Amino acid sequence: MQAEDMEVPIINNLNDSGDRQRPRGKDVFKDQQKESESSMESPNLEFEYGDTDTLTAELSELYSYTEEPEFALNRDYFEEDFRSHARGRRWIEQTVEEQKAYVMRLLDALEVTDRDKRLKVARAILYLAQGVFDECDTEVDVLHWSRRNVFLLYDMGIFTALLELLSMEIDNSQACSSAVRKPAISLADSTELRVLLSIMYLMVETIRVQTEDDRPEWKAAREAFKNELGSPLYNGEPFALLLFTMVTKFCSMNAPHFPMKKVLLLLWKTILFTLGGFEELQEMKVRGRERLNLPPLPEDSIKVVRAMRAASPPASAMELIEQQQQQKRGRRSRRPLVKQDSLDTYNERDPFKNDDARDEEEDPEDTDSGIEGEVDPLDRDVIIQPPPPPPPLRPPTERVNFPKGLPWAPKVREKDIEHFLETSRNKFIGFTLGNDTETLVGLPRPIHESVKTLKQHKYVSIAEVQIKREEELQQCPLTLGDEEVEETPAEMLYLGMLPNLSQYVIALLKLLLAAAPTSKAKTDSINILADVLPEEMPITVMQSMKLGIDVNRHKEIIVKAISALLLLLLKHFKLNHIYQFEIVSQHLVFANCIPLILKFFNQNIMSYISAKNSICVLDFPHCVVHEMPELTAESLEAGDSNQFCWRNLFSCINLLRILNKLTKWKHSRTMMLVVFKSAPILKRALKVKQAMMQLYVLKLLKIQTKYLGRQWRKSNMKTMSAIYQKVRHRLNDDWAYGNDIDARPWDFQAEECALRESIEKFNSRRYDRNKNGDFAPVDNCLQSVLGQRVELPEDFHYSYEMWLEREVFSQPIQWEGLLQNP
Repeated sequence: MQAEDMEVPIINNLNDSGDRQRPRGKDVFKDQQKESESSMESPNLEFEYGDTDTLTAELSELYSYTEEPEFALNRDYFEEDFRSHARGRRWIEQTVEEQKAYVMRLLDALEVTDRDKRLKVARAILYLAQGVFDECDTEVDVLHWSRRNVFLLYDMGIFTALLELLSMEIDNSQACSSAVRKPAISLADSTELRVLLSIMYLMVETIRVQTEDDRPEWKAAREAFKNELGSPLYNGEPFALLLFTMVTKFCSMNAPHFPMKKVLLLLWKTILFTLGGFEELQEMKVRGRERLNLPPLPEDSIKVVRAMRAASPPASAMELIEQQQQQKRGRRSRRPLVKQDSLDTYNERDPFKNDDARDEEEDPEDTDSGIEGEVDPLDRDVIIQPPPPPPPLRPPTERVNFPKGLPWAPKVREKDIEHFLETSRNKFIGFTLGNDTETLVGLPRPIHESVKTLKQHKYVSIAEVQIKREEELQQCPLTLGDEEVEETPAEMLYLGMLPNLSQYVIALLKLLLAAAPTSKAKTDSINILADVLPEEMPITVMQSMKLGIDVNRHKEIIVKAISALLLLLLKHFKLNHIYQFEIVSQHLVFANCIPLILKFFNQNIMSYISAKNSICVLDFPHCVVHEMPELTAESLEAGDSNQFCWRNLFSCINLLRILNKLTKWKHSRTMMLVVFKSAPILKRALKVKQAMMQLYVLKLLKIQTKYLGRQWRKSNMKTMSAIYQKVRHRLNDDWAYGNDIDARPWDFQAEECALRESIEKFNSRRYDRNKNGDFAPVDNCLQSVLGQRVELPEDFHYSYEMWLEREVFSQPIQWEGLLQNP
């Protein structure tokens, strides 16, 4: 399949936000009032970011609610087969040896040619992996037996057998062609694939998670399984590449019956298991810096972010209008003391502004945004009181509340010091010394102090060392010789992904676009609901509600898996080698990832994060242990009692982190954020009172602040204060002023082409089989050359005489040309 076969997900109309249209007049006022009231009550979200949710939640998200009847089917097939073997005893009463003997019997039965018999055996294995729930009384027992059984299944070699069956199902052209012809695809079309993927997912996720009471043999099995999945043992490539192939095949419409949610979940957990999560990444980064003799990291970023407190969003236009009306009525009362929890560090009002609704007004660019779907004001979550009298020009000192300390140590890059010295030398001496950062002759004492301070906070990243090393290898290929490349799991994965990398990236973004809540259903879009829609569509209101919740939940889980997968790939490739990260980033940018993420956030983000698209009584393992209560429309509408939806908040943070990774230190991509009018969309995301999400929103606002104009900065001083308080400082970065805008033309193509050239040089030097062809030694000895053994094709001797006649005897040779001087 060629890259041209896969269409880049185009974001045609960034003004779309579902089917909603921009409200006018009174509707705007009503919507603002509703949002203001809901936001005023929004509490701090007790959310702890991590690699995954709890094990129970991760297992329950594997199954759609439509699949609920299949739990009983798995149990029945197991008990039907096990009864003849067990002689009246239950599975949990068997000895380990007896259990192993039975699993071996199932393994043999998987090799039968009858497709239906094979499926029954696979369902029996799935029942074991699910924890023989019919013999358990509580959810804890189910998880306990699931864990024991999964390690037993792995020990008996079940995973390898399942992998062969999965490869057969992927290559099953008959199933693919029949699915392509079908007008509507349902659960029944992917039964075999769903069973196989479910067992594999349960094995990967259960073995991946460590517990305190793990046996020594389980720990050894975990390391062995991790190495197997990350090594090119399966058809000469890592297991993740087989799943990537399923994704591209599905998105090219060649296999519309593939259960994409299960594939993406398994792919994400495989990458997470083999490459490592965020804490492992931090440890690898520390070890990498030690290996390169770089200073240690100034702080542990994971700990700093977890210690941050969320802040209240800036006041909305609605609140300011109310304040203005109350002021006109002549009401005067003292504002009660409230806890300092505002986005503005100093809780100040600008004394040079009028005390009216223009106080927090968006600039005209924001309100007429091309990417904005509707006006969503930001709200403060403190109770509105009548305003105090206008403050004097000098605010009272007791109201200023300085932060105790900034959370991040400031950083300075080497090129920042070079730029500072170049400017200073031009100003005071009249000439420059190139990249020399040591010579300070002729510069005044304050410049000496400044350079000393900058050098104290100089930070050299692993990426800078890698770029410098790559430049040296390009310049001196013979002197420096071949680079020793460590065979890490990330390196092996990159090597396998490289030939079809653009197809993988485009496929993931097409799935993300199809699952985004702001996307409209289009006839030409891919159908991601193949593994959630039942064979018979619902006929009652309650069935329709249940299916509606299931579909929304299904889409949310797909977004969660893709966002986590992309972030993991970017972070691991960046640590492995910066140019591996850059090529993935560039493919994402060229496939419209930046506008796609902005389109995702162009919705009522508070509603998305607090969505109740789950039915607790149908979640695994609850549904297989407890009696099923009668579902009513009221119970479905009520949803769960959680303050927020973990997976949706997790997805939002991941997407913001991806956007940060794509735009950091890239001027042309930062300008894309400005051109797509991302500032009002990102400001609305600040309404979510969760410190980590606010941090990444503020980072995105910081990099584009200087391009948004003086009026925007003047109107958003609370946001500016929050950036100062929460985001890391670069000592000579004038992000708040924008003095160098005229000197920075926006040439997207030139920047991206220069980056692409560096990436291609890196790939050809490191991975090209025919590298250094120009520098290969030449054999000048005639006897040596004629004595070399040449590999000839098998049919060469049949056509040798014809070739000799055509290429040698029939060609006139000018022998006298050899005698003439050249």
